Amino acid sequence: MSQRIGVFPGSFDPVHNGHLDLIERARRLFDVLYIAVLFNEQKQALFSVKERIGFLQVLLAGSDDCRVESFSGLLVDYARERNATAVVRGLRSGADFDYELPMTLMNRRLAPGIDTIFLLPAPEWVFLSSRLTKEVGSLGGDLTGVVPPLVMEALRRKLG
Repeated sequence: MSQRIGVFPGSFDPVHNGHLDLIERARRLFDVLYIAVLFNEQKQALFSVKERIGFLQVLLAGSDDCRVESFSGLLVDYARERNATAVVRGLRSGADFDYELPMTLMNRRLAPGIDTIFLLPAPEWVFLSSRLTKEVGSLGGDLTGVVPPLVMEALRRKLG
C-alpha cells in the first residue's frame, strides 16, 4: 500500500497555535505530512525562512511523520515532487474560502491528481493569523497561549 502524503503550505511568519492545531489534525490524515514554508522574495517577512523552519522543527521534534521544508514557485509542483495526493489549507472564515477557491481550482487544473482538503480551526483559533500576531506583538500585547513560548521570545527580540 502506498503512503498517503500531504502538504500543508504557509508562510508561518510566525507559526502560532492555530497552525499547530491544523498540523496536528492533518497528521492524522496522512502517513507523511510536509510542512512547506513559503519563500517569497516579494513578501517582507519578519522571520527568515531559516528561522521559520527552525521554529517548526523544534516544535515538531519527535514527529517522525512530519517533514519541514521550504519551497518557492508553484505549490502543485512542490506537491507533485513529494508524491503528495493532497494539499491541506485552513479556513477561518468565508473570506478565507473566497481567497482559497480560485487557487484551489487553478491547482486542480494544473495537477488534477492533487486534491485540496480544507480544515476548520478549533474555535479558539478562528480569530488568529500571523499578521495579527505580529501586530499585537509589535504593540507589546501579551501573546501567552497564542504562540509557543519559543516564538514569543523570538517576537520579543525582533519587535523589541
